[in-house]
Amino acid sequence: MGSNKENMGVLTTLKKLQERNRLGELMVIKGALSTKDLKKALRLQKSDNKNLGRILVDHDFVTKRTLYSVLWQQWSFRALTAAVTLLLSLSLLGTKTARAGSIKDVSAKLSLTSAANNAFGDLNAYPALYGMDEKKSGDISPFTKWSSMFERFENDIEKRGNRSVIRGWQASLKSYQGLPMTDMIDQVNRFVNAQPYITDEEKWGKSDYWATPVEFFNNGGDCEDYAIAKYASLRALGVPENRMRVAIVQDLKKNIPHALLIVYTNNGPVALDNQSQKVLQIGNIINRYKPIFSINRTAWWLHVESSNTVVASAN
Repeated sequence: MGSNKENMGVLTTLKKLQERNRLGELMVIKGALSTKDLKKALRLQKSDNKNLGRILVDHDFVTKRTLYSVLWQQWSFRALTAAVTLLLSLSLLGTKTARAGSIKDVSAKLSLTSAANNAFGDLNAYPALYGMDEKKSGDISPFTKWSSMFERFENDIEKRGNRSVIRGWQASLKSYQGLPMTDMIDQVNRFVNAQPYITDEEKWGKSDYWATPVEFFNNGGDCEDYAIAKYASLRALGVPENRMRVAIVQDLKKNIPHALLIVYTNNGPVALDNQSQKVLQIGNIINRYKPIFSINRTAWWLHVESSNTVVASAN
């Protein structure tokens, strides 16, 4: 169960993450600079009394283009981290706590098989995404868009006017029932990705609206709406929720936030992305996406650089 103490611990971790997300470290992670060259540059920085970026360019460790690319990545990540920090800070100001048990398993109401009879079973281990460290919390009160989506989803399935779209959704899912997990994931990914893409501003007049699956199948949606619809679809097909997470990541290629669904298969975690018709192995997109946090109905995880990562000063 989560607590304010847990949230304060997450805030501390975020602050440390910002401090550790420094230029030299990012250069090494990106593969633009070796650890050996970084140590040389830091020695030169100490003697020349210049900032690290200037040292790296002046001594031909990296090109200006590479430097500016990594600096932009650094700025984008710090901006995202600051936004999450603000979100968590506001959650401490008297917000009613939403814990795992307070959000209903709405997708189970649409289940084509008993949600209690999980044919896929549990896993012995859930490897950390991208080799990063994970900080878990059962307190999901900071994520009001997520919890309110489940509340609206429950209301949606009770409305008479939504019966047609729900029947159509269930009919499509029925053809995937009984497939091996990898085939089922592939079919759900393609089925959901076939829905039209529409921005929140265009449809809802808001910059960030998390649509219910019913709203999504009625109207289309953006990246997090695709991920949520896939989550609900696989849950309706009997996939345990502890095998799934909606992940908010930084798209390092486009330098924008993005959302996708992570599913833990028997052969490791895979990503279901609305930008790809193919289910993606995590190892194949490690240079494309950097996870910030992930969430399911029972908990959320903050993803931070491994404590084994080289840390260097950017001053």
